[in-house]
This record gives sequence, structure tokens and C-alpha cells, in this order.
Amino acid sequence: MSVAPASNSPAGIALSLTASALFATMYYYATLLEPLGGERIFGWRILLTAPLLTLLIVLTRQTHQWVTLWQRLRARPALWPVMPVSAALLGVQLWLFLWAPINGYALDVSLGYFLLPLTLVLTGRWVFGERLSRWQQVACVLAGIGVVNELLFAPSIAWPAFVVCLGYPLYFGLRRHLRTPPLAGMWLDMLLCVPLGIAFLVWSPATGALPASSAWLLILGLGALSATSLACMIASTARLSLGLFGLLSYAEPVLLVVVALLLGERIAPAQWPTYLAIWSAILVLVAAGLRDIRRRSRSRVAAARGTEAVAPSAGV
Repeated sequence: MSVAPASNSPAGIALSLTASALFATMYYYATLLEPLGGERIFGWRILLTAPLLTLLIVLTRQTHQWVTLWQRLRARPALWPVMPVSAALLGVQLWLFLWAPINGYALDVSLGYFLLPLTLVLTGRWVFGERLSRWQQVACVLAGIGVVNELLFAPSIAWPAFVVCLGYPLYFGLRRHLRTPPLAGMWLDMLLCVPLGIAFLVWSPATGALPASSAWLLILGLGALSATSLACMIASTARLSLGLFGLLSYAEPVLLVVVALLLGERIAPAQWPTYLAIWSAILVLVAAGLRDIRRRSRSRVAAARGTEAVAPSAGV
């Protein structure tokens, strides 16, 4: 079921911002589970989120996506060997999101999420032949300046940032090539990650143990945060235009930077040009996006008024 672009409701905005806040909360929450280690935390997240995502599909009446997914896989058996690749690309990101804040890379991952919209724009241009607007070109140049500074002058190459900003375009590009339903496709990726999650829980050594009195509460809290944030994000997409949804998603990396600073990480002096360049690029994209949204809104209002003006004469 499609939703009209004009359905940008306050509830949709609130849900999107809530999702970003919950993702940032989970970023900090991982530090409460630190004795388990990043791999075991990832394992618990997968085992708890997969069934909750299944329940979410049922409750939102999206079960037809399972049928569509099965029909596509039956029609193209060659897709079966590719699905584990898609799951692996997603799994790496889910693992890194929980591993980074407890290993001193929270700030680097947040930088990756700032770079992500720009690398997605470039992926659309180079891989799928999409045209870049003038403002997108300006944003890409600014981001390029930041990346060059990071490579040449920063104390070290922030590899988690590049895993995020390059890994997600590979994932979304592959998903676009596979043409699997969005929610069911993610569900299948999560399902394929379950064996890895179990393996991490069984074989990965824990660096310590959680307090016995709160261990299960903390683990269940991780599942609740993961599922609730995902549910809010999906619910917001049904109430917002894609343009506004994309702009609101920039709230997440801002909050991730706040969490990283709260965890004691600091932006090195040599990295400030990188962050300033990236933030400038994001501001350019946001300004261009808001302008496009206002332009489309005015066009819809003008079209609606035109229809109202013509309608009476049709009955004359």
C-alpha cells in the first residue's frame, strides 16, 4: 500500500526522531553489556531481533512480502547463493554498531554515518546512472575534502568510518539489484545471521560476566531497544515522504557523536577539518532537500487549487 507524499504528519516526524534517539540509546547501551564482548552482544541482538521482526511483519500486515520474496526466489534460483552475501553485509554493520562504542571507535562510526548519505549519492550516480543535482555535486566535493584530510593529515585512518560509508552502499546496491521486498528482505538477512549469532554466543570468549541480578534484564533490554527502534523507523516511513524521511535520518549520526563524546572520545585537532567539511556537505544536502520539499508542496497546493477551480465548471 502506498502512502501519499502529502502525508507528512507530526506523528511520522515524532516516530522518525524517536527511532534515531533509540538507535543512539542502543549505541550507549552496548557499553552496559561490555563484559560480554562485541561478538556476544551481536549474537544476542540477532537472536532477540529476528523473532521480534517476524512479529512486526505480522502485526503490520506485511505478510504478503513473504509471499513475494518466496515467489522471486523460486523464479530465480540463482539468487539463493547471493542471499548469504546480502546477510553478511548487513551482519557486519550490525556487529560494528555494537562493537565500536566499547572499543573506542564510537566517533569513527558516527563519522561513517555522516558520510553514508554522500556515498549513497555517488553509488546511485556511478552504479545506477542516476544524475546528480548541482547541490549534490557541491556536497560531494565538500565531503571529498574531508576524506582527503582524514587520509593525509588525521592521526590514523578511521577504518570503521569507511566500513560504514562503503559497506552500506554495497548492501543497498545489492538489495536493489536483487529487487527483494524491503521488510521481508531484511527479515531474511536477519534470519540468515542467526546461525552466526548462535556461533558467537557459543564460541566467542566473554571478557567478563554481567551481574547475575541484572544479566537477563540487560539482555532483554537490548532486544527491546533493537526491535522498538526498528518498529519506529518502519512506522515512520509509512507517514513521511521519502525526502523528509531522509532528512530526518541525519539526526542519528548527530546523536551518535554526542554518545561518543559522552563515552570520553574526543575529536583530534587534525580531524576538525574532516568533520567541518562533512557537516558542511550535510547542511548543503539538507538545505537542498528542504527546498525540494517546499517546491513539491507548493506544486501540490497549486494543483489542488486548480482542480477546485475547474471542478465547478465541469457541472455547468
